[in-house]
Amino acid sequence: MFAGRLHYSWVVVAVMFVVILSSVGVRATPGVLIVPLQEAFGWNAAVISGAVSLNILLFGLVGPFAAGLIQTIGLKRTVLCSMVLLVLGAGSSAFVSEIWQLYLTWGMLVGLGSGAGMVGLATAIANRWFVHRRGLVVGLLTASNASGQLVFLPLLASLVVAHSWHIVPIVVACVILALIPVVLLMLPESPAAIGIGPFGSQEIVELPPRSGNPFAIAINGLIRGARSVDFWLLFTTFAVCGFSTNGLVATHLIPFCIDHGIPEVSAAGLLAAMGVFDLVGTTVSGYLTDRYDSRVLLFWYYGLRGLSLVALPFTHFDVVSLAIFAAFYGLDWVATVPPTVTLTNEVFGKKDAPVIVSWIVAGHQIGGALAAFGAGETRYLTGSYVPAFLASGVACLMAALMVLRIARGRSAVAVAE
Repeated sequence: MFAGRLHYSWVVVAVMFVVILSSVGVRATPGVLIVPLQEAFGWNAAVISGAVSLNILLFGLVGPFAAGLIQTIGLKRTVLCSMVLLVLGAGSSAFVSEIWQLYLTWGMLVGLGSGAGMVGLATAIANRWFVHRRGLVVGLLTASNASGQLVFLPLLASLVVAHSWHIVPIVVACVILALIPVVLLMLPESPAAIGIGPFGSQEIVELPPRSGNPFAIAINGLIRGARSVDFWLLFTTFAVCGFSTNGLVATHLIPFCIDHGIPEVSAAGLLAAMGVFDLVGTTVSGYLTDRYDSRVLLFWYYGLRGLSLVALPFTHFDVVSLAIFAAFYGLDWVATVPPTVTLTNEVFGKKDAPVIVSWIVAGHQIGGALAAFGAGETRYLTGSYVPAFLASGVACLMAALMVLRIARGRSAVAVAE
């Protein structure tokens, strides 16, 4: 039926790539607002970082329940609900004047809304729409998840400089609002809903009837995962991934660069460059995950990331050293996701993988929240970000050793697909 034509599964991937890219870009916007909010209201970095920390924490914790919600109300409705929360949270944040309002808008509403665009959603789409190329699809959608945190930052930083910080949340809210009709028109529930099989198969498989309580589905997934040592290895190492990426670098690299005399727009440009390299790195990681041992890939990803974080504070923060860091760190940003999802599928089976991997991602966001708050507190108490970057680098080196133990003695917890 689709010989010589593009399979609609790839259209779904393209739509969700743009939606996730934009949604996570909303979540990451506070990275360019820390210094302007300090100047506008006199709030210190630790207080503002607390709101970012809440955002990151909810971003992760809502993921398992969003995965359960997909099984209960459907994929499209879950995505639309998250987009509405993003519009409300981002749009209303333009009018904050008290710190509790920042916590309510960027911390709570945006954190809850962006959580549905997590790795669990990417896993559900890959498992539902694809028989082949699942690793590549997870890599593409994960790349949009991470790149969205970075690629919009130079534009948003320019808006802050040219106008004021108030314009930034309004712009990102309008972007999400414009994408809602696209989701309504172009995102079917499954291949069977439009009369086709998933990519790589001609068989049309109907989805099981929607049923169950999303909270019960999420909690049952956690209970099942918690009985496995492999779950805790995946959870802990992925927490280190969050500690070293969106918690530390995405949130604090700009103020760290400002401490070294680098203008905010230039620092945001570094993060945007990382976003571009991340798109390449995570996609290539998905390709490699379909072909090589995921444990070995994770060993190299975490090990090289740790070395780069330890080295960064001792560079001259000149153009060359920062450009090398941006390229290298961007390629490695969330290259960890495709092999982590593959190992989760291997241990728990594809039916339960979206919920269980969402709990593993919750660990990622807990690590990110700790880094976002801890690095801000460290900067406030010591006047330097160096201890935070060194701690993150050491944690990555430890994670590189831990991943080699994942699924080595897998037994009863694994199930057939």
